[in-house]
Amino acid sequence: MNKIKLLCQYQDPDSTKEQAYCCQGEANSSGCCYWHDKEIDKSGPEVKDRLEKYAQSGGMLRGIILTRAQLQSIDLVNHHKKHGYDFSYADFYHADLKSAHLFNINLQHASIMKADLRSANLNCANLAGANMLGVKWVGSKFENVSIGTKIKQEYAAKSALKAKDEQANIDFLEQAEEIYRDLRKHAEHEGIFTLSGYFIQKELTMRRLQLPRYSIKRMVSKIVDIFCGYGEAPLRIIGLSIAIIFICAIIYTFTGLSYNGIVLAASSEQSMQENLSFFFSSLYYSVVTFTTLGYGDFTPVGISRAIAAIEAFTGSFTIALFVVVFVKKMTR
Repeated sequence: MNKIKLLCQYQDPDSTKEQAYCCQGEANSSGCCYWHDKEIDKSGPEVKDRLEKYAQSGGMLRGIILTRAQLQSIDLVNHHKKHGYDFSYADFYHADLKSAHLFNINLQHASIMKADLRSANLNCANLAGANMLGVKWVGSKFENVSIGTKIKQEYAAKSALKAKDEQANIDFLEQAEEIYRDLRKHAEHEGIFTLSGYFIQKELTMRRLQLPRYSIKRMVSKIVDIFCGYGEAPLRIIGLSIAIIFICAIIYTFTGLSYNGIVLAASSEQSMQENLSFFFSSLYYSVVTFTTLGYGDFTPVGISRAIAAIEAFTGSFTIALFVVVFVKKMTR
């Protein structure tokens, strides 16, 4: 009598009616196959060759358990294929992946917590949603890596905040800050400065979110982020400058300016063309005031004086900030 083969009962979180991720491996007593069984020790030296063959044969790689696996120099590149091997939701906790070939690998929502990725090739890898806490990155190739807009700990911190668990929220934010710090240091070491700039913004954002919500330090940190992205986004300064110039121009249009001793201001008694013409004059005056040129053809009156003083101070500070940020960005 033939023995009935029972298939692995692995349940993939992303399985739907349209796209079901089913493992065709033979189940053991636990109901899962060798690769998806959490209880099987995979730290032996034979696992490396066995995993390479399993991947090449088209085996189900999503969600496999490789805790503490010894995978030094393993080749997990899906050669001659457009997409890399899909290790989504896989567990590489404390796995030794030194010098591993992981080009274009998909590690979405996987755990590589405390994994040793020193000198590994991670170019074009997808790490969106992965747990990257405590990873050893030294020497790994890291170009064109995708980590998504937020890492796993950020989503967990937001969920904890909604649940009003402040301690858990702080813990996850501290983990996120540590991850971004490690990524930033590695990107700087590898000379990928655009990426390191992004990581330092995220690192400082995580640090800000740990501060008391209505504290002065948090408010100042938020203002610095808005103005220049913690020194990594000079284009924000340009955008903010344009916004300030336009806002002040609108205010001058209604509060009035003096030209050759005549006070001019927009009013309902004037035609649309006259009001529009004066708005462009106000815009010109706003640009001159913001850049502290001060030609003197227009002068502020009444409330416009206070607005002009604030704009001139803001403009001189903003221009100096832009020069500092731009030089820092271009010379790094």
